[in-house]
Amino acid sequence: MRTARRPVALRRAGPTVARSLAGAVTLSCVLIGLSPAALAQSTAGAPSIYTCVDAKGRRLTSDRPIPECLDRAQDLRNKDGSVRAKVPPSLTAEERAAQEEAQRAELARDAARKDALRHDRNLLTRYPDEAAHQKAREAALEPMQQALHGVQKRLTALEAEQKSLREEAEFYKGKDLPRKLKIRFDDNKTSLEAQRSSAANHQAEMQRINARYDEELARLRKLWSGAPAGSLGPAPSTVQAR
Repeated sequence: MRTARRPVALRRAGPTVARSLAGAVTLSCVLIGLSPAALAQSTAGAPSIYTCVDAKGRRLTSDRPIPECLDRAQDLRNKDGSVRAKVPPSLTAEERAAQEEAQRAELARDAARKDALRHDRNLLTRYPDEAAHQKAREAALEPMQQALHGVQKRLTALEAEQKSLREEAEFYKGKDLPRKLKIRFDDNKTSLEAQRSSAANHQAEMQRINARYDEELARLRKLWSGAPAGSLGPAPSTVQAR
């Protein structure tokens, strides 16, 4: 059995390897359910003995992580030879990137679960039954309905004005229209186009509101039927806080 020469091995390893070894020890602590601080406290005053078998089949021993065994697990032993902890292999750059990506994905999934739980609880608090939800839908639609009613009244008046202008223009059949009459025709046409565009916008907004409440209602019906809050997948992106 060969004992690794600690100072020479670490000088050869350099700071990057030292950092990798430190990370490996920390990961080992996590795997055995022991914090690095607790491990340090438990080993204070006690010798740290690292052992491994390197790529050449040599069994190495050192009082700190062994650079020759970065690619394999190392045993951290007590003075009596029993294994105190397992130090896993250091990760490659690609492995570390994959691990970090997996951690980010898990954090994103956890955030989505919490968001769905919070969203569903808020829905149930706001809408204890379908009648409450329908009342909220009607309240959201009312401003659009009133605005659309006003636009439709304006459209009716403009269409009546257009009819009157056409009747007046009959007196000038075969002749050029007077300048004032032409201006009135142009103004009427512009106003009609603006009001029709406004009506279309109000109708589209009402459709969007109804779609939002329909989606919300479908989720609520499952929750009212007993589905646990947060169990129905991500909160719908179309539902916005009101």
